[in-house]
Amino acid sequence: MTKSCPPPSTSDTAPDRRPPDIHSREEQARNLCLRLLTARARTRAELSDQLTRRGYPDEVIHRVLDRLEDVGLVDDAEFAEQFVRSARQAGKSRRALAAGLRDKGVDDEVIEATLAGLDSGAERQRAEQLVRDRLRREKLDDGDELKVARRLVGMLARRGYSQSVALDVVKVALANERERRTV
Repeated sequence: MTKSCPPPSTSDTAPDRRPPDIHSREEQARNLCLRLLTARARTRAELSDQLTRRGYPDEVIHRVLDRLEDVGLVDDAEFAEQFVRSARQAGKSRRALAAGLRDKGVDDEVIEATLAGLDSGAERQRAEQLVRDRLRREKLDDGDELKVARRLVGMLARRGYSQSVALDVVKVALANERERRTV
């Protein structure tokens, strides 16, 4: 004797009244987001861009990203903190950090809150350390000092330091290195 299963309920009390296609699209979008988050942390804007590029409807994107935020898998403030910690180790300036966070789609309020704790004096010290480290590997022959100065200023500029800070730091470091090598 075989036992038959009752047909699916069609009453108004059904917990999920969305069409099955929307439900499966949400499942696909959530799986894509989870795969992307497995590789590295991402902002809500990055995930939204990825889902939009793949043709998911806006309502699916919002629902999936809201759920990921609710469970703590997407947190732009935490992402910003991690990004700043990582980029500061690479010697990035405050300006470069803000630009990088904007590129990732982080809100300006979150950027300001994250960067509020950074000390401008510490930023200058980091620039001085970067120049000292690079200067140790440079040869300072007669006539090469201008070329070395340009390379050092360029290095700091690529890391987001302002031109005035870069020029000042390099000028002081070259004078100190010249004095050290003559003694």
